[in-house]
This record gives sequence, structure tokens and C-alpha cells, in this order.
Amino acid sequence: MLKNEFLTQLESGLSGLPKEDIVERLEFYREIIDDRMEEGLSEEEAVQATGSVDAVISQIISDTPLTKLVKNKISGKRFLNVWEIVLLAVGSPIWVSLLIAALAVVFSLYVSLWSVIISLWSVFASLAACAVSGVVVGVAFIMGNNAFSGTALVGAGLVCTGLSIFCFYGCKKATKAIVTFTKYTVFRVKRQFVGKEGAQ
Repeated sequence: MLKNEFLTQLESGLSGLPKEDIVERLEFYREIIDDRMEEGLSEEEAVQATGSVDAVISQIISDTPLTKLVKNKISGKRFLNVWEIVLLAVGSPIWVSLLIAALAVVFSLYVSLWSVIISLWSVFASLAACAVSGVVVGVAFIMGNNAFSGTALVGAGLVCTGLSIFCFYGCKKATKAIVTFTKYTVFRVKRQFVGKEGAQ
């Protein structure tokens, strides 16, 4: 792929961004390609070293704040007609209510997911606390001539230690999955504002 083709595809994929951002990004990647060509790479090699257009577009979209994309989308490409304004005003009791309900459902689902994660970490903390206290109290019982109870408490503490280690890795994976899901969801929302020409 040649430089002009790369930049044309990049411009098309970023069509939903503010104009000044598109110009800035195009100039940035033009300079990168030119610098690599000055270092001795051919034009095609310089473009290839920059990465695929889809990967570059995805990275730019990920780095762009969602608020900037929303503001750019709603900062009028055109003015509303009188009949559109009237229709929006008349229908507002319905569409505003539906919008609030949809946002409330999404928010409650998101909070529920994080509540599960917090609960899992609470279980881990409880198991870890039981492990430490079981071993400490068990040793104290053994030293206090109550070997049977002390041994049972140490055993329970060791079991809780094993369970807490197992739980820790499960909590870590679950947290990572939720964070990844959140990033993916935000990225997909941003893609809706940028358009469908770019990276999938």
C-alpha cells in the first residue's frame, strides 16, 4: 500500500471525528511515513511499518474521549426543520421516558456486574482472614495445652489458605474480564459515533 492510499483510507475511517482532529492525525501519520522513507525504507515498507489502517483507526478511536465524539456528532451538521422540532417536543414525554429507562437498565446491569466482582473479592478477603486467624489461634491453642482444638484450627486455617489462593485467581480473572468488557463496550459505542467505514 502506498502513502496516499493509506492516508485516504485513514481519512475515510476517521470521518466521524472533528475536522481538526482528522487533519492532525493525517499530518502525524504523513510525517511518520516520510521519516521512515528518509531512513531508507521504500514507500510500501514505510506504510507497512506504520501498521494496518484498521489497527491505526481502532487506536485513534480508543484514544479519543467519548464526550468529544458525542459533541462532534450533535453539533449540528444541519438545522432542524420546524416540523422536526414540533415532533420532538410533542413526542418528548415518550422518548425522554424511554431514554431514561434504557439508561437506567444499562446502568443497573453495569452496577450489578461490579457488585458480583466486589462480592467475590469480599469472599477472598474473608477466606484470607480466616486462614490467618485460624493458624494463629490454632498455634495459640496448641501452646496452651489444647492440642486437639489447636490442630483442628490450624487445619481449617490451611484449608482456608488454599481456598483463598484459588479464589484470588478467580477474582483476578473475573475483574479482568469485566474491565475488558467495559473497554470493548465503550469502543463499540465510539465506533457508532465515528461511523462504519473504519476498523471493525
